[in-house]
Amino acid sequence: MTSGDTPPREPPLLPRPARSAAAWSAVILLVVAVVAGLVALAFVLRAVTAPLAIAILGSALLHPLYGRLLRWSVPRSWAAGLTCVALVALIAGTVWVLVRTISDNAAKIGAALTDAAGTLRDKYGGGGDPAAEASDGLHELGGRLGESIANGVVDGVGIAVQVVSGGVLVLALTFFLLRDGHELPGVVRVVTPRRHRDTADRILRRSFLAVAGYMRGTTIIALIDATFIAIGLLVLDVPGAPGLAALVFVGAYVPYIGAFLSGLLAVLVAFADGGLGKALGALGVVLAVQLIEGTFLQPGIQSRTVALHPAVVMGAVVAGGAVAGILGALLAVPVVAVLVSALAVVRDAPVARETG
Repeated sequence: MTSGDTPPREPPLLPRPARSAAAWSAVILLVVAVVAGLVALAFVLRAVTAPLAIAILGSALLHPLYGRLLRWSVPRSWAAGLTCVALVALIAGTVWVLVRTISDNAAKIGAALTDAAGTLRDKYGGGGDPAAEASDGLHELGGRLGESIANGVVDGVGIAVQVVSGGVLVLALTFFLLRDGHELPGVVRVVTPRRHRDTADRILRRSFLAVAGYMRGTTIIALIDATFIAIGLLVLDVPGAPGLAALVFVGAYVPYIGAFLSGLLAVLVAFADGGLGKALGALGVVLAVQLIEGTFLQPGIQSRTVALHPAVVMGAVVAGGAVAGILGALLAVPVVAVLVSALAVVRDAPVARETG
């Protein structure tokens, strides 16, 4: 071998497919680690991140009303303020109806459970019988319901303070997001490197459209769910049907699960008012509405507003609930929609070239 010859290269330890798989695995693990870190940071700072996330959802939902006020030549500050006032009025009205419905029927539910326990005990007797054990459980549940409500009032004071302070923060953030939201694309372009500005701008705009579409579609579904359940409860002559329908409307913002869980209260109210027959009728109404939602509403409406498969939506809700409870279940689908939108923009973005 002469001095000008190149020494032979040693063969790689791993074949090319294995090296490619290892590289992609490293990228995936890095992305998962970053996402997990961000989720952990958001959970630690939830006193700020949770109101901010809710304010983003609220501003996305209320933006059409805000835009209409602007088209009527209302100044931005006034338009944002009036939109927030409308939001407060809607929330206050819904909470008032819910509180009235629950407070008016809590005693009836407890009494009905106690009566059901007595009926089971008289019919099946005691002594280790499963029905008798069930009656004891019902009796205990009915007897403790009023006590739990009374004790909950004391604990509820501290919770109420947190809810009010968080609500004020959400309202303030919603106001500023509505009033100054048009300046966010400019801010993003300033803080983003020049060759990535167009991509960052598209990610921001498409993410907002995804969140707005999700909130619009969820609101439509919530209205339909609440309307159907209200009609069914009125036909069954269940007391407090408007309040129960309002609870279903609020619960429907957690896809698939929320409306069903909130509908269970309607079943309890029906049981307290008319016994097992009326309760079964209310349960049938709730299950029928859930069947309509899962079969037609979620796939039909959300597929047009958010390009997510129903299985992805259900998985996101369950995962969000496991990580952060009700708030996580509420925010899971919008977060996934934003991630999917951002990935779509990055995938379709042209390759940036350095100019020298």
